[in-house]
Amino acid sequence: MTDRRSEWFVPKFGPPKFRLAVGLLFLPYTGMVMAFLILGSVLSEEIYWDRLLAIAAIYFLGLGVAAHALDGLGSKGEKPWGNVFGRLHLWFIAILSLAAAYAVGIYYMILHVPMLWPVAILEGFFVFSYNLEMFGGRFHTDYWFAFSWGFLPVLAGYVMQANEISAEAVLLGLSMALLSHVEIKASRPYKELKKRLATLGAHEKMLMERYETILKSLSLGVMVLGAALLMRKLAS
Repeated sequence: MTDRRSEWFVPKFGPPKFRLAVGLLFLPYTGMVMAFLILGSVLSEEIYWDRLLAIAAIYFLGLGVAAHALDGLGSKGEKPWGNVFGRLHLWFIAILSLAAAYAVGIYYMILHVPMLWPVAILEGFFVFSYNLEMFGGRFHTDYWFAFSWGFLPVLAGYVMQANEISAEAVLLGLSMALLSHVEIKASRPYKELKKRLATLGAHEKMLMERYETILKSLSLGVMVLGAALLMRKLAS
């Protein structure tokens, strides 16, 4: 398979460029991170809705767009999205999205939430070190994935509201990091099986479908949880 247009999160309609552009966002996994932000945010006693929208925009641009564009660059020649996105295209998308994300973040960090600086610096480091597999891939591991895209988003959501770190936020972050660890543990073998789809036997196809079910259930479950708690906060 030369690209990932057959993935379950890629639309089955529209022209190829549109389908792969949506696929590049990895919306189910980006949605999980959006839910982590919400969970961290609603943990705060007081909700500033503009800050919630801002942190959601920051992570959508920084993770959903930029990090996944860089992931395409760091795939060691595999070209997971075929030839639709060239290296210059991916670099342009990544840098522009990161610039927009940090512009929003810096505005809030200067005026309202200086405690967000450590999270912003860490996430910026992982955007490059994890996705480009820098330092010999030292940070491209399942544990660092769980920390950077599970633990830190929860903390970011809470800090964006409260401008502090609490024990509750840390514990919730650890909980979501564990779920992220399950997700990446299922994602890696699923991706390897998906690459060999045309040659899979019956047992391997069943295994791939099982991994796919785990990934779908995890992403949807976390998003539903985030939506439910957000609705409760809106009603209170």
